[in-house]
Amino acid sequence: MAYDPLLARRIRHCLAGRGDVTEREMFGGVAYLVRGHMACGIYKERFIVRVDPSRHDELVARPHAGPMDITGRPMRGFLFVDPAGVAATPALNEWVALGTAFAESKPPKPVKPLAKRGAKKGAKTPPTPETKKRAVAKKPARRPAKKTTKKKTAAQLRGARTPRR
Repeated sequence: MAYDPLLARRIRHCLAGRGDVTEREMFGGVAYLVRGHMACGIYKERFIVRVDPSRHDELVARPHAGPMDITGRPMRGFLFVDPAGVAATPALNEWVALGTAFAESKPPKPVKPLAKRGAKKGAKTPPTPETKKRAVAKKPARRPAKKTTKKKTAAQLRGARTPRR
């Protein structure tokens, strides 16, 4: 995962003292969630902030800010801020405050169990030693596969084509 570790440390410092913040790897970077909702993050060297979609156009017009576009389709309510836009601590604090304010406006999300986090739909959770023992105990003994050999006709042995029926 390639993202700016210095910027990550600065964001953690801004969010220090809050008990409702979690850090999670997302979109090839890192995201900071407040009450289960993304507030801000880092993608490569760029700062990401989640804002109220009604303020999106106003905030995109700020210097060093632009729409977040990772997939080729900009996402409304998500902004990229260039490194120059968060170089000063007061500027970073302001962007982090915008992100946390939006996350706080949402109802808290229930915390998902760790085993299911990041799992894709239909993906199996990794087996525990206990489930491995049960799986081994339930498997029936395998019979060896029978070798079936078809006898070749004289024409097939000579390489001649056999007529279809």
